[in-house]
Amino acid sequence: MRTHYDYPFGLTTVPTDHLERLFRRLVRGELELPLTKSSLHAMGFNEIAHGGDILLGLDERGTRAVLVSVIAERKRTEPRA
Repeated sequence: MRTHYDYPFGLTTVPTDHLERLFRRLVRGELELPLTKSSLHAMGFNEIAHGGDILLGLDERGTRAVLVSVIAERKRTEPRA
């Protein structure tokens, strides 16, 4: 079982726009799941491959839940223009 200790930085090092791009590909059905480090590198998501271990091995539902949660939390805390 994974714990938060396994991923000390989680997705904090991954830019929001990269997570949004990955989410768009998920919604379009363009991702081969479960994600692996090599599949993320092959798609050009190098930052996610390095910082996104929490996404590895998840099914569609789990991947969607993590991405939606992280993106929503970041949008909530971003300063408004």
